[in-house]
Amino acid sequence: MKFRILAAAVLAVMCMAGASAQERNRQRAQGPAEPEIRAVFSPNRDVEQYGRADFRVVLRGNFDNPYLQEEASLDLLLTAPSGKQLLLPCYYESGESGSNSQWAARFMPQEAGQYRFRFVYRENGEVKAESAAGSFTAVKSHLTGVLHTDGNWILRYDSGEPFRGVGENICWESRDSDDSKFFKDLHENEDKYNYDYMLPKLAANGGNFTRMWMNNWNFPIDFQNRFNNRRYIATSDYMNQSALIRLDHTVALAESLDIHIMLCMGPGNARTDASFFTDAAAKARYRNRLRYIVARWGYSSAIAMWEFFNEIDNIQFRDADNPIPAADIVAWHTEMAAYLKSIDPFGHIVTTSISHRDLEGLNSVPDIDLNQKHIYRNTRDIPSTILEYSARFGKPYVIGEAGFEWDWNLDFNDFAEDMDRDFRRELWYGVFNPTPVAPMSWWWEFFEDRDMMRYIRPARFVSEMMLAAGKGSFERLEASCSAEAYAVRCGSRAFLYVFNPTEQPVSSVEIAMGGKGTAVVAQYDIEELKTLKRKHHSWKETLRLPVQVEAGGEAVYVMDLK
Repeated sequence: MKFRILAAAVLAVMCMAGASAQERNRQRAQGPAEPEIRAVFSPNRDVEQYGRADFRVVLRGNFDNPYLQEEASLDLLLTAPSGKQLLLPCYYESGESGSNSQWAARFMPQEAGQYRFRFVYRENGEVKAESAAGSFTAVKSHLTGVLHTDGNWILRYDSGEPFRGVGENICWESRDSDDSKFFKDLHENEDKYNYDYMLPKLAANGGNFTRMWMNNWNFPIDFQNRFNNRRYIATSDYMNQSALIRLDHTVALAESLDIHIMLCMGPGNARTDASFFTDAAAKARYRNRLRYIVARWGYSSAIAMWEFFNEIDNIQFRDADNPIPAADIVAWHTEMAAYLKSIDPFGHIVTTSISHRDLEGLNSVPDIDLNQKHIYRNTRDIPSTILEYSARFGKPYVIGEAGFEWDWNLDFNDFAEDMDRDFRRELWYGVFNPTPVAPMSWWWEFFEDRDMMRYIRPARFVSEMMLAAGKGSFERLEASCSAEAYAVRCGSRAFLYVFNPTEQPVSSVEIAMGGKGTAVVAQYDIEELKTLKRKHHSWKETLRLPVQVEAGGEAVYVMDLK
């Protein structure tokens, strides 16, 4: 991207080149230099609404660690076309204290029109330098922006377009040495189990949503070594450049594929004992990590959600004899969620997750937008769990992980058909129940190796039919049969899913439609992605629909209502 330079040309060139070693030694001898914003490089042409505007700033400051906002921080202050005031954290790139350092900002304009901006630099919390005012124009585009919650069934883009997520967990790339008892060779296959292979394949199979972790072997942005992943390079730096670059690449790839990420940020390079949740220094370190993440990747429409923790209840009970008090964990989430909201001008969704044990108060944290848990060995309870929790706490509910089995010490090949069945079943449960993201399977390597990703496509296709028919409106209809049935009305269309775990075929379903009318009913072929022969049926209050669902089978029906 080309830049407009808000400084004298000669000074800008000097700043970008940086001071010589001799000059830096001279500056150190004279003591700290007066902080100064020396050059601002801003977009020199119009930026697309919901696109990306890049800024570069050269400043002279005094700091020991520029990643700590307590020492040094740079903010981009903007006035949107509507007059709304925005603050975007900037992030440090390179350069030394007392000399020229390079900083960057990545901004997504969520309004069309002229933005005005300036940069403010602080040391020890005090304003030390400000830039001259600048401006740029955002022009309307076909892009859609960031996702936000909108009821229990859908998310909605800035543009107003409704969205539902259908996909799977792809939480990390292959490790150098995997600890799986039966699938070590599979999991270590770096040619397949990397985001450059898996994300395009997910998109090609209809997926638009995934979940990724940040930890010591996947996007270890603040880890220095011991990655168990040859993609990352050991360093003595506070931030790991190889990890930053890898996450940059992956976010850009997801953008290009229209895939949205629930980014599980985790604790970073910190031990999650009881003091993590109460110690002031530990919390300050985490706030700085959040600030950097928002500054570098908050601009992206590919970021659907910030997730604090994976299964916080398992962290709570890591020491079963001395669990971390739930009140401390909930207070931490309350504080950090409020802080994250305060520094994220784009308003991304904020969440966290549990395995199976609720923490009192966690589902009611004001600035957590969406609650979630993980369900294994109990797939049938997914619909009732979604209904119960969304109604009880007044927030959307997501099953962030689901599966027939969680125990990695077992050989899944011994019950592979059960694993496959629940992979499909979880997706359909999500499509037909009030959750904005269908339950996401775990064990992505196992399922990819069995070619199961193809079953994401029909679920996504039906989900998109629902969105198109109702323009984001959903009405749950009561359905009953000798097995399991779920029905939804979206505008002038209704949809039915039947799952038959019994040993007898299902021949009819009753759907409480209300009123009276006529339905043109077609069975949707899950394998061939097409509708089969259509038949007319009338109803008065209840539609009694003949179906054919064999033992162990499933079927989807689409009804045009008149």
